[in-house]
Amino acid sequence: MRARDLMVPSPAVSLDSPVIDAANLMIESKLPGLIVLDERGTPYSILSGTQVLRLAIPQYCQEDPALARVIDEAHADRFAEALSRRTVRQVLPDRPSELPIADPDATLLELAALMARTRCPLVAIVEKGRLLGAVALHPLMNRLFSA
Repeated sequence: MRARDLMVPSPAVSLDSPVIDAANLMIESKLPGLIVLDERGTPYSILSGTQVLRLAIPQYCQEDPALARVIDEAHADRFAEALSRRTVRQVLPDRPSELPIADPDATLLELAALMARTRCPLVAIVEKGRLLGAVALHPLMNRLFSA
């Protein structure tokens, strides 16, 4: 099996997209992350759901779970509001690490190794500079480890 057999159409966001829009797109598409495109429309980075959570949840709650427990739901819901004022560009590192990109002929093992190395739950499938789709962690693991 190759990447082309497992890839699905993947929505993408631009660097100037609001983070809250990206989060909602992740929810709607049921993907663990989104491909971020640069000004030329080529993959620039991956914005993962865990990155969005790290932005939405105050640092003190991440460091001390007991503090997260004492905040009531009404106040906890307000934390996500901060995302509406930030763009994807503002939350990504200045210098993206290795971008998980593969060509459509990549094997499942190549995809798995790339995900493991980059700690990214999504691999952009690109051919001749054009984004074709993505392979997500869950379908890849399902294919690799299902009995």
